[in-house]
Amino acid sequence: MSSYDTDILDWSERQAALLRRLADGERVNDAVDWTNVIEEVESVGRSELAAVESLLTQAISHTLKLMAWPNVPAVRGWAKEARVFRRQARRKFTEAMRQRIDLAGLYADALDLLPDEIDGKQPLPVPPLCPFTLDGLLAED
Repeated sequence: MSSYDTDILDWSERQAALLRRLADGERVNDAVDWTNVIEEVESVGRSELAAVESLLTQAISHTLKLMAWPNVPAVRGWAKEARVFRRQARRKFTEAMRQRIDLAGLYADALDLLPDEIDGKQPLPVPPLCPFTLDGLLAED
């Protein structure tokens, strides 16, 4: 078992050092764990995309709560949290993500997050299909 399987921090530091040596022209190819390095490089982008999708889902969910329960005292907190989630998503977003984000799917996930009631109050109807655009969600407040 390699340190990749037991200590990812140690493995990543050793691989980075080896890659730096390789970039400087030193012959270290046989020591680089190429299979896992490639997998980790690919996973970085997937992880960043998942983070943006999660933030957008939370922003949509909080916005839907505002729409469904406009008179609940927690509404100000939801508005603030929705803004923070949108701002965080905006900071992490890259143009390459645009084609990969399934806004309709994120909206469906956000709908599933809505509770059946809050403070004993039933929700007002919310749109069954996503009324938001990606650009709108990522826009400055």
